Amino acid sequence: MMMVRKSKGLGERHQKILDFIASYQREHKHPPSIREIGEDCDISSTSVVNYYLDQLEKSGNIERDRKISRGVRLINSAPVGDLFRVPLYGVIQAGEPIPIPSSDFNAFTAEDSIDVAMSLMPAKEKGRDLFALKVQGESMIDAMVNDGDIVILKPTQDARNGDMVAVWLSDRNETTLKFFFKEKDKYRLQPANPTMKPIYIDKNESLEIKGKVVMVIRKVERYN
Repeated sequence: MMMVRKSKGLGERHQKILDFIASYQREHKHPPSIREIGEDCDISSTSVVNYYLDQLEKSGNIERDRKISRGVRLINSAPVGDLFRVPLYGVIQAGEPIPIPSSDFNAFTAEDSIDVAMSLMPAKEKGRDLFALKVQGESMIDAMVNDGDIVILKPTQDARNGDMVAVWLSDRNETTLKFFFKEKDKYRLQPANPTMKPIYIDKNESLEIKGKVVMVIRKVERYN
């Protein structure tokens, strides 16, 4: 689901090579050559490129077929041409709201992104403008959203009762990820954790919905 983003235990050069392989495959529909990898990643020696590729193969990030010139394949990747790139804007708190700018997704630019398999996207969301946020906290664990997961959201300012939304509370200068409920004279931001209490917002307070969650990408734990 999530592809070659900040793989644990990799150095900066390893990660750059993985990202280039992924982006090259998306554009050209086939893997890059050793020389093309070297040119993009500022490695003048093909033997050095092979050294890094050997390490990536040993770490389980790629597979190699040395009998052909472009015999590099990313492990656990979606089929080439079946990927949708989503900008990762930053961190959203799934716990008690925390002050901005540390969690203000408006303050982030799309310097990072994740690749999502189109086959995993809800049909009605394909082709839409979407954005991603990394979850911090455990208030949504009963909704299968854990600390370190990635949530994919569609931008919206409206929500129905029960929608999981990213909310900016400008009067409090805070952001949070919660289930949204509109009550008679207030809004209720409901966690999915029985140990945590809901947050109540008076209707005269400012509450700005930034996006509705349409998909969750689980954090994968690696064990040595």
